[in-house]
This record gives sequence, structure tokens and C-alpha cells, in this order.
Amino acid sequence: MTGFEMARRPRSNEGRLVFVYLNAAMTADGKLAPATRHFIPFTSARDQAHLLELRTTADAVMSGARTVDLSPVKLGPGGAKYRRARLRRGLTEYNLRVVVSGAGTLNPRAEIFKHRFSPIIILTTNRARPAQLKRLRALADEVKICGDRELDFHFALRWLREKWNVRRLLCEGGGEINGALFQAGLVDEIHLTLCPVIFGGEHAPTLADGAGFPSLSDAARLTLKSQKRIGDELFLVYRVHHRARPRIAGPHPSLLAP
Repeated sequence: MTGFEMARRPRSNEGRLVFVYLNAAMTADGKLAPATRHFIPFTSARDQAHLLELRTTADAVMSGARTVDLSPVKLGPGGAKYRRARLRRGLTEYNLRVVVSGAGTLNPRAEIFKHRFSPIIILTTNRARPAQLKRLRALADEVKICGDRELDFHFALRWLREKWNVRRLLCEGGGEINGALFQAGLVDEIHLTLCPVIFGGEHAPTLADGAGFPSLSDAARLTLKSQKRIGDELFLVYRVHHRARPRIAGPHPSLLAP
């Protein structure tokens, strides 16, 4: 294991449609990036390794269009030792890569499209124009429309499970996607690295952006599962409480804590 607590076995034999876990590094004032929204690496080498360790437990890694457009991300498993870890867990050597773009406005020159080691799936909506869909289909292995104006994550996750056999989905942001997943009640676990940095900025992205919950009674509730301090960073794992939703299969045994 990675030294950080992963998803534990559910108390019953039933599990969720897809086990969704978020990974994010956050400044001490709750920001994911500066107000410019141009990502600047601000975490330690240990946190970067933790990101790759988490990817070794996922069938698919998902990110938003803004993250893919503005950062040189590939969403892959990393070096050989991480790919071997995936194989030991009974997963494919390379994870599926999922990009969310509600309007279909992805940059075709984004770094992710230059690396074809595993399938790239784009989730979009009917807001994407025919010309945009044509361009996306030339970039990705599959483009799936998952809603009219807003992306229906319930539908998207069910489709990912049925079409691509995704049981464990690691979401790496950004804040708008995280917020939508919280709103839909689909997040099971959060891996959060709290870093000794202050960005400030009214418009800087946070862990969960978007419309937000209307009241405290509607807010997502968390239970702290584990915490670990390395240097000046805190590595936190939270379990998310949410209302009942369809249950099919639980976390893979590779996600169990030692």
C-alpha cells in the first residue's frame, strides 16, 4: 500500500455503482490554484508521488476540460513501478482517461492528446455543436453525450460502468466537476493534501465550486478517516456521507487498508 489509508471494504457485500474518490491539493486558505486559474505546482514531491499511488487503484482517472487545457497533464499511471503496482492489483497496466467538457471546447493541442497509451473518453452535453463533436471524435477514442445543458453524472457513471467496466473512478478536479459530483451525491471519499501556502483571491478555484448547496442541512457531510503529517503538509482522507443511491459493486480488494 501507499502508506495512506485507501478505501475500506463496505460493511455489506453490496457496493456502489462506481466508487468515486477525489484527490486534491489545497492551500491553507482552501484554493486549488491562483485566481488566474493557471495551475502552479505548489506541493511537495511526496504529494506528487501520492497522486500517482492513488492512480494505481483506479480503473479510470477523470479531470475537467480547464485542467486539461491549462496544464500539461496526461492522466496516466506514471512510471514503470506504478504500472507494476496496477498489474499486481489485477488492473490494466494503463488506466482509462476521462475528460469532462460540457460545451465541448477542449483544446485539440492539449498535452493529453499527444500521448495515446490508453483510451481517452470525453463526456459532454448537447451544448457541444456538431463541428465541435466532430473535432472531439477525431481526438478521443469515444465521445459520449451525457445530458442536454448540464452533464448528468448519474448517467455518465452508469455508462462508464456498463461500457468500460469502470468500478473505481478517481476524480482530479477541478472545482466545478467536484462540486457537481457532490451535488449529485456521487462522491464516496476525499483524499486532500493541505499545503502551507496562501493564494487568496475571490475568484480562485476551491475544492467544490459551482452553485453549491443552498443550506447547511443540504451540505455534504464528512467523517475523517485518517490523517498523516509529512513535513508541513497534512494528508487527510475523508469518508462522505450521502443519501442512498444505486448499489452494485464495492471497492476492489486492492483499495483495502493494510
